[in-house]
Amino acid sequence: MIDGLVVVDKPGGWTSHDVVAKLRGVFGQRRVGHAGTLDPDATGVLLVGLGRATRLMRYLQETTKEYDGVVAFGVATDTLDASGAVLDRAPMSITRADLEAAAGRFTGDIMQVPPMVSALKVGGRRLHEMARAGEEIEREARPVRVDRLVVRDFEPGPFPRASISVQCSSGTYVRSLAADLGAAVGGTAHLAELRRTRVGAFSLDEAHPLGELLGTEAPRDAVLSPAQAMRALPRISVDDDCTAAVSHGSVFPASVLGAEGPGPFALVDAQETLLAVYERRGSAIKPAVVLASSGGKPA
Repeated sequence: MIDGLVVVDKPGGWTSHDVVAKLRGVFGQRRVGHAGTLDPDATGVLLVGLGRATRLMRYLQETTKEYDGVVAFGVATDTLDASGAVLDRAPMSITRADLEAAAGRFTGDIMQVPPMVSALKVGGRRLHEMARAGEEIEREARPVRVDRLVVRDFEPGPFPRASISVQCSSGTYVRSLAADLGAAVGGTAHLAELRRTRVGAFSLDEAHPLGELLGTEAPRDAVLSPAQAMRALPRISVDDDCTAAVSHGSVFPASVLGAEGPGPFALVDAQETLLAVYERRGSAIKPAVVLASSGGKPA
């Protein structure tokens, strides 16, 4: 079994689940999972964990994300993106200055209502499953953070279009941002295109197109080690004695290992192999995910 992370450049028309299913066959193993759903029509960075690295995915899913998108004004759809049925169509007279002024209202800590066509669960059911069944329910607004919302290009006309770049927290829906922008400038809008350019420490620069992974004879070359997967975490190197203790899930005073800050922390051995991820609990650090075997080495 292969343990590690694959940075995939997902093509349009594929669900995140489709990619996971295909990579199960490519790598010949069932234990495969992703760190954060990317809409079927969207392209870009999708992080896929293999083997025991799937246990690390939550540390990647909760990171900051970046997107490039295109917002189409004057047309509202039932999915808030280009895949949906058109609900309303009316010309809009707006300028780039109007849009840039409105964008400033959606940066920082904001409240956002998740779209019906999302993977969010309510009452044990995913919203997109309800939407497909023709149901629509009230959704509570949730706190999200938008660090940057920049208008990169603007095409005027009766149905203007704008290219935007977004840096935001996990859980932010760019399609909702697009619809909210339309409302803020006095009309409607939907997300015409979306490309995720970064998830945490991983960008398109190191992403492998899915077709490349399907066609290569050595897909292992595309796999980053668990330690590389956790490269954004503060790293603590431990000696052989501590390695054995880590493998048994021992708890350490934070000061003993020099663990500074809130964590979590990636504990590695002398060979820079990831042994475990530890989290802070008061003045101590405790194991959250242990990859090392009881013999003190990765299993």
